[in-house]
Parts: sequence; C-alpha cells; structure tokens
Amino acid sequence: MKLTLASASAVRRRLLEAAGLAFEVEMPRVDEEAAKASLRAEGLRPRDQADALAELKALSVSRRRPGFVIGADQMLAIEGETLDKPKDVVEARSHLMRLRGKTHELLCAAVVARDGAAIWRRVETPRLKMRAFSDAFLDDYLVQAGEAVLHSVGAYQLEGLGAQLFESVEGDYFSVLGLPLLPLFGFLREQGIAPA
Repeated sequence: MKLTLASASAVRRRLLEAAGLAFEVEMPRVDEEAAKASLRAEGLRPRDQADALAELKALSVSRRRPGFVIGADQMLAIEGETLDKPKDVVEARSHLMRLRGKTHELLCAAVVARDGAAIWRRVETPRLKMRAFSDAFLDDYLVQAGEAVLHSVGAYQLEGLGAQLFESVEGDYFSVLGLPLLPLFGFLREQGIAPA
C-alpha cells in the first residue's frame, strides 16, 4: 500500500526517513494563509485550527493519489493567541521577545486520509518554557541561526541551536519537531504499512 506525505516540511520528511518508512512526498494544493484566516474568523481554538489544516492538506493530496496520505500542521499558542512563521528576521526577533521567559504550547496535528476521507487523526500539545535570555544572547542567536528562524512558527529548531532558548519541555519530542511520530507509527502498523 502506498504512503504519501502531504507536506513541504523537510523536518517531517527527515523524521519519517530516519525511522525507516518508505513514502513519497506530494505538496498539498492548499492556500494555507486563506485557510488559517478563515479558521480564525470562525473562532476555532488553536488545537482545532491545527487539526483542520492537517486534514485539509491530507485530503488535498488524497483526492489525487491512492493509498494513505499523511497531512500535518503545527500551531504555536501563547496567552490565547497564535503565532505564524515569521516573515523576516525582524518578526522572528519580535516572536522570540514575546516568548521569552514564558510557556507556550505547540499544537501538533496529524491526519491520515485514504480515498479522499480522513481515517485517523491525532493532536499532541507539548508545552515549552523559554528561558529569560538576554538581549545580547537573542541578537547572537539570530545571527547564528540565520534563515532557519523563518522555517518554524516559533523561530527556533529544538533539534539544533534553538535548544539553548529553553528552560524546559513537557510532552512528545517528535511533536515539537512537527509530527506525532509514535502514535502515527502505531496506526501505520495496524494498517500493515509499518513493520509490526
């Protein structure tokens, strides 16, 4: 049975490859910004926004491809608001200033679709506490991290230099990276796609 990842995320692709899963990648045809705006206008909680976007991506590809399709999305929520990926380094700095010394949630959703219908879903909610780093540290971090800060909602990669920003992390590590890998593998084993 074919398996497709409906995601542009290099991190999600690396997670599945490193775990030894055979799959193909196809980008979903989704206007993510318009979808987010619509979901927010409806007043959906960040958890439900992430779940809806993951489903939208999975269904977008599942309607065109046979087999199982994995869609995923991640939202960062802090004090009742969500942050999107920063558009530039100035916005990344603003995000990190907002997160500094506080706890935020990363809502990580995955949906598996088959034949144009969602058949499995999972949302994990890791909680991350950023330490109260100095302005000088932040400036140095932004220089060292470079363009990578624009590739994630929190302007950090926990698996790299971003680890230095944190005091504590509660919850599933893989979900922080962008995919609830262990529950997903449980489902794929039940379907005979991952080795039992």
